[in-house]
Amino acid sequence: MNRTIRRAGLVTLFLVLALLVRVTWVQMVQGDALADDEQNRRNMIQEYAQPFGDIIVGGRPVTGSQRSAHGGDMRYERTYTDGALYAPVTGFSSQVRGATQLEGIYQDVLNGSDDRLKSPLDLLTGDSAKPGDVLTTIDPKVQRAGFEALGGKKGAAVAVDPKSGELLGVVSTPSFDPSTISGSGKDDDAAWRKLTARDGNDKDDDKPTLNRALRQAVPPGSTFKLVVAAAALEDGLYSSVDEPTRSPDPYTLKGTSTPLENENKAAPCENASLRTALRYSCNNVFAKLATDLGAGKVRKQAEKFGFDDEKQDVPVRAATSNFPKKMDAAQTGLSGIGQFEVTATPLQMAMVSQAIANGGELVDPHMVSRVQDSSGHTLESFEDPDSHRVMSQDTASQLRSAMRTVVEKGTGSNAQIDGMTVGGKTGTAQHGVDNSGTPYAWFTSYAQNADGKQVAVAVVVEDSDAARAEVSGNGLAAPIAKKMMRAALG
Repeated sequence: MNRTIRRAGLVTLFLVLALLVRVTWVQMVQGDALADDEQNRRNMIQEYAQPFGDIIVGGRPVTGSQRSAHGGDMRYERTYTDGALYAPVTGFSSQVRGATQLEGIYQDVLNGSDDRLKSPLDLLTGDSAKPGDVLTTIDPKVQRAGFEALGGKKGAAVAVDPKSGELLGVVSTPSFDPSTISGSGKDDDAAWRKLTARDGNDKDDDKPTLNRALRQAVPPGSTFKLVVAAAALEDGLYSSVDEPTRSPDPYTLKGTSTPLENENKAAPCENASLRTALRYSCNNVFAKLATDLGAGKVRKQAEKFGFDDEKQDVPVRAATSNFPKKMDAAQTGLSGIGQFEVTATPLQMAMVSQAIANGGELVDPHMVSRVQDSSGHTLESFEDPDSHRVMSQDTASQLRSAMRTVVEKGTGSNAQIDGMTVGGKTGTAQHGVDNSGTPYAWFTSYAQNADGKQVAVAVVVEDSDAARAEVSGNGLAAPIAKKMMRAALG
């Protein structure tokens, strides 16, 4: 009997010791990991226990908080003012689906869990502090001008201050109201399913939650000719935008028997200067330029503008704009007119005009100026961004002049603004297998008012009600850029 009791006692003692070891291991070794696990509901409860901080546009919050309509243990949910207008900037914050874009990047500041917000007592107890705010560079006039001008079209637009790098407008349509999916009720779930519904034909899906301005790269078409022109001038292949080039019309792609035609067959594209070739968007000139320079030199220039940068943060991570790494001579020629596998985001093409407008210096684009605590003290500042030289001042000056010719006498006439200096480049990019889809209509530009203030804008229209034959950068995209430039410069 005593032996049985002794054995039972030893087993019980062993189990108690094992339990103590396990508890100690969980608390000391796995505690932080378990506390930070996204499946830990206590984190969610704490995150939504108080009103959030705000994302500020033009001095006013475009976000808010309200008591959750669905009850439960998450007391507050996110609200948005002009949600569809600012969704490409704010992203969304959802009790069920997490947070994206600025809401996601600055989640800890906005919910009060960032250690920089906490007092010594908060750090000791682990409690959340009073949330902070995120101040954006977005100009509400520019944002609204772009949003209303795009209207029912599928597309995007980006406006940037060339000297400061501040993003003044980040527009994507069709858009959505993040308020409709911020909670955890049936209505929120139904709204999410409607937003993410697919009809099985991917190219026709609206994808309203996709930020087309930053997160979608498509063929830039003839707007890419600015990059090739910069490469030719920087390399010394031609010394001036007014020097005639050696460009037969039509130009037969090297290594093939395929002639590359110009859209305007009456245009004076044979041996045209860079100014004339940009004015009339001569394919023969830029395909031959890219071939003569070689893919390596064009790529080097493109990468100075930001192409192939896989970590382009504004601070939202932008999709990579691509210049192909493996091409034969014919494909290199096609890349010179922004086709083959060249892709770009509207942000990237705005950066091309930005650098040209700013004398060849590219200031890092950004849409957050400052992150602050509840008392207005700065936690992070982005008011002194980095910059680098993309081209010489002379090259930039020549390209600005040629871009003015495009607007004043060429294919970009719809961007003209009385009392302002405007330069631009149109583009119409093939879309789909054998160009079966509706072409993309592009326009990238800069404007300067009498006071010397500048803005650079890029617009892409993916789809509209226009007939296929009427799709053009000047017809669809330039008027949108004009309205945004006018709103920026007053």
